[in-house]
Amino acid sequence: MKRRKKKGYTISAVAEAYDIHPQTLRLYERHGLLKPSRSRGNTRYYTEEDLNRLEFILTLTRDLGVNLAGVEVILHMREKMDAMQREIERLMETARREVNESFNRVADRFAIVPVSRASIVRVQMDVQRKEEASASDGKARRRRKR
Repeated sequence: MKRRKKKGYTISAVAEAYDIHPQTLRLYERHGLLKPSRSRGNTRYYTEEDLNRLEFILTLTRDLGVNLAGVEVILHMREKMDAMQREIERLMETARREVNESFNRVADRFAIVPVSRASIVRVQMDVQRKEEASASDGKARRRRKR
């Protein structure tokens, strides 16, 4: 395909490469399916992104038998899904950042010391034994007072 100074591919080069008539490309443009850039002389130039979109359109029409109205709906839905995906990623990044900031604020205020579960159980058992011991000491004191 002929490429002109990083602008893109001409309509004739694209038509030849994809084995379609140039009028088909013009029709796709008229329907808003493709939006090639234009030179000062109004020549159409197709970028790599345009070619990827054209390949998708050709797959829909040739291989799957979708008409142009269906292609338009599918492309519109695809663009909406991409926009929603970008929004979800932005929201997830914001949530991650806020959680990290909250965690860092809490970590700065309190000393966080890792403790094994066994030591927690031991401490609880030690506390329970002391409570039992103090309870039995209290009973013994009460008996002595009588």
